[in-house]
Amino acid sequence: MTFDTELVGKIGSMALIDRTDSILDYTLIARLSAELRPGYIWVTSGAAETGRLDYIKRNGKELKGSPEEVKTDYSAQGQAILMATYRQYVDSKYSLRQVLVEHQHFNDEEKKEHLRRLLIRAKEQNAIPIINYNDAVSTEESRRFEIQSLKSKKNKVVECVDNDETAAQIACLVKAETLLILTSTEGIYRESNDPSTLITEIGGKDIYEVLDNITECENYCNGASRAGANGAKAKLEYVKDAVRIGTKVIIASAKYSIKNILAEKVRCTVIGVR
Repeated sequence: MTFDTELVGKIGSMALIDRTDSILDYTLIARLSAELRPGYIWVTSGAAETGRLDYIKRNGKELKGSPEEVKTDYSAQGQAILMATYRQYVDSKYSLRQVLVEHQHFNDEEKKEHLRRLLIRAKEQNAIPIINYNDAVSTEESRRFEIQSLKSKKNKVVECVDNDETAAQIACLVKAETLLILTSTEGIYRESNDPSTLITEIGGKDIYEVLDNITECENYCNGASRAGANGAKAKLEYVKDAVRIGTKVIIASAKYSIKNILAEKVRCTVIGVR
């Protein structure tokens, strides 16, 4: 099977934040950033939470107002910090390119092709795309209205309700060999919050069997790591599209190096035909 992109990786908000000191985990970001290179596409969450922590640091309090507007303001503040942090730690010989996407970029064929070509060109141009959902300009109300309108016209609609879905759709768009989802856990557990019940492999003799086994594993998944997150069950549902095109999916802890995760030298959940 031929793939156009080596790796699409995604890191979640909870994995990016040092909860002890309420700041970005700069050690973690520095370590992961040092491994990024052309041929990798990186999807990063964390803009809203980074902006929130930075606002509190500078003002001594949280923003007040409607949740939608507060999220918008935090996201706009956090985006700049995230990109500056990645730029600080990614090898200086590589270019970085911020790409902010919305659901419309996956539901409109012309926009989708434009995005695909941008991402594919990056490797040839010695650049690494850093992708995030554009929360700063996308309101929940308008998104719901637009999605509902799309659903009335087509069978399958990409909603991009969180960056797990965004990363999976990016992997499909660029035909990625591997989709890596980094979290604050080591993968999918049979029993929530019990690392000893880690499911190390969700496999099968063919893609259809793998998809059936993913659905079965969804029954083990309950809860989410933070308010507003969709949890492990949603991750498994989102990655099905990537599995259908032959992409290997790995869900792993951000405490491990990308190199060791891809070599399957650490505890993680690997999904795909074996």
